[in-house]
Amino acid sequence: MEIILKKDVEGVGFKDDIITVKNGFGRNFLIPNGSAILATSSAKKILAENLKQQAVKNKKIVDDANKVAKKIKALEIKIKSKVGEGKKLFGSVNNINIQNELIEKGIEIDKKSIMITGNLIKKLGKYNAVIRLHRDVIFDLSFEVVAEKK
Repeated sequence: MEIILKKDVEGVGFKDDIITVKNGFGRNFLIPNGSAILATSSAKKILAENLKQQAVKNKKIVDDANKVAKKIKALEIKIKSKVGEGKKLFGSVNNINIQNELIEKGIEIDKKSIMITGNLIKKLGKYNAVIRLHRDVIFDLSFEVVAEKK
């Protein structure tokens, strides 16, 4: 079944993508949730016209996202956490902690656009996260989890 996505769907595709999915997934999940529409010939023509009109707007959005990405890459991010024996953390560090650290430095990003490999960090050390600001602007962010001073 060929469909047009009306919004970003994790693991499936981005808004305005024309993709092929299994009939049940499209009919029972994507279309009823408002995430997609059937890719009929008229819907494809409408999409093509909309994409032409959005091209100029999209370039400005990508340029802004690249500027934010440069700012973030220039930062040195250290997340402080309480530590027990053997460098193990009390609790864990996740994407919300990274988001809070970026907000403290004056950059607001949605927590859903920050992905840490393994989702949770439970030890001190250096780690990487993937940040997706736009479908064309995806980059790695290095950060360090350090012990909170008593």
